[in-house]
Amino acid sequence: MGSVQRAMRLLETVASHPYGAPAKQLARETGLALPTTYHLLRTLVHEGYLYRDKGLFFLGDAAERLARGGAQQKRRSMVADTLAHWRDSIGVPVYYAIYRDGEIEVMCVSASRQAPAVEEWADFRETGHAHAIGQCLLSQLDEEARRDHLARYPVRPLTPYTVRDDDALLRRLARTRRMEPTVERQEYAVGTVCAAVPITVGATAATMAISLPAHQADRLLPAARRLQTEIGRHLGSLTLSISI
Repeated sequence: MGSVQRAMRLLETVASHPYGAPAKQLARETGLALPTTYHLLRTLVHEGYLYRDKGLFFLGDAAERLARGGAQQKRRSMVADTLAHWRDSIGVPVYYAIYRDGEIEVMCVSASRQAPAVEEWADFRETGHAHAIGQCLLSQLDEEARRDHLARYPVRPLTPYTVRDDDALLRRLARTRRMEPTVERQEYAVGTVCAAVPITVGATAATMAISLPAHQADRLLPAARRLQTEIGRHLGSLTLSISI
């Protein structure tokens, strides 16, 4: 434990010197004996957490990866906390998804006992034609990208209300108004209605969505509008975080 603490102290001290620092200076600033400092520096260089150049020590690739991983976890935590706040204040489960590398990726779902999420009984990635998340993401793509997606994941009926074929879906997507919520009623799961709000995150197609039991369908659009307003208020602070 003592060695780990000393090594972490060395890493923190090196990080405070963007232009590098020699071993003697690091020993002095950390209060470590010079032989101990040299031993720990050699170990950290060997493991890739530091590198040495002209007698100066700098953070290495392994330390940079560690920092990026920590920052990513912090961003994910911020998104999860924000979605949980909206879930509780609006009273609906909230979903966040993006379209990346030709695939629909549900990045975060915030649900509770009082606001349960839709059961993913058919793979969300393969059934984008049927749920509001997928339809909202596909509506943000150009026609070529939409057709490419449907060539890999063609329309198939999931319920009696699912869109019937690729052409019908493409016509619907073409009619979608920019920044309007996408609404889906029992197309993915009988007894459930969903709405998805488009989000602009650079060049990435993204969406946040909600779902409700079908008998509460009258709440769907008001809740979606409220979510859209909340997103508009916080999008600036969330832009970097939701690019997870």
